[in-house]
Amino acid sequence: MDRLAPLLSAQGGVVSRRQALEVGLLPHDLRRLVRRRELAPIHPGVFVDHTGSPTWLQHAWAAVLFCAARGEEQGVAAALGGASAMRAADGPGRGNHDGPIVVAIPRERRVVAPVGIRVVRTFALDERVLWNLRPPRMTYDEAALDVALETVGELDAVGAVARAVQGRHTTAARMLTALGRRSRAPRRDFLVGVLSDVASGACSVLEREYLERVERPHFLPAGRRQLRVGTISGVVYRDNALEELLIELDGRLFHDTAEQRDADHERDLDAAVTGQDSVRLTWGQVVGRPCSTAAKVSAILESRGLRGGRRCGPGCGWVVAA
Repeated sequence: MDRLAPLLSAQGGVVSRRQALEVGLLPHDLRRLVRRRELAPIHPGVFVDHTGSPTWLQHAWAAVLFCAARGEEQGVAAALGGASAMRAADGPGRGNHDGPIVVAIPRERRVVAPVGIRVVRTFALDERVLWNLRPPRMTYDEAALDVALETVGELDAVGAVARAVQGRHTTAARMLTALGRRSRAPRRDFLVGVLSDVASGACSVLEREYLERVERPHFLPAGRRQLRVGTISGVVYRDNALEELLIELDGRLFHDTAEQRDADHERDLDAAVTGQDSVRLTWGQVVGRPCSTAAKVSAILESRGLRGGRRCGPGCGWVVAA
């Protein structure tokens, strides 16, 4: 075990068969260590230095070492990718990725992984990985983009971007730069718009989604957009003004600061001074629940004697609480 000590210390108590042979152990030495319960198999050809339940980090190390050891040449590249790379960067107790360990390998390789490992074949792996980290992992920008691009719908993609930016490991501008290198990524144009808005402080994508998902399909009256209004607090621009009702679209992706919340409430208070009500809509309400959001906006309009809307079709999720 003395020869393995430096490796075990550097790799969270995990070592591969290849590494053990490289430092001078023989196959029968490994069998003896397993027999003595000083090492325990975690994957074929990968061992952990105890017989208890491995930690998440040990599972991550084992997955990387298993995939690296599958190549015919020494030192074949493998690194944590996607949600696993993000969890490793977030640190102990902060990540919530409980699925299989995601491992990125070069595009030209193929690895048949056991249960608990998901292999992703990746172009230009060397350029996307921080090899000096332990275990090696894709950069946070690249990993977060992979997670966002793999999501099923737009709202899930927005949520993935929000969690990445909120964690302070990356910024919308950096993710936008990384996305610029992926010309064929699915849902690319949508994410480019979202990230551009977040980077600039605008919410034009959310405004467009409100128009196309909530207002037009449900025949809601069109308001005056980006209306310049003088208030007690100064000049502001209203996202969508419908006479007594103001619809404000909040395109921010993460928790507001106290100053941001205060500014929003001040805008609402200024609207109330002039006899108008303000309704703030978020990504979830516009992209995730457009039909029920339209129904509620319609109910508010009708309660003020204004024209409302109607269902967009037979499968519309038009719901208004009693």
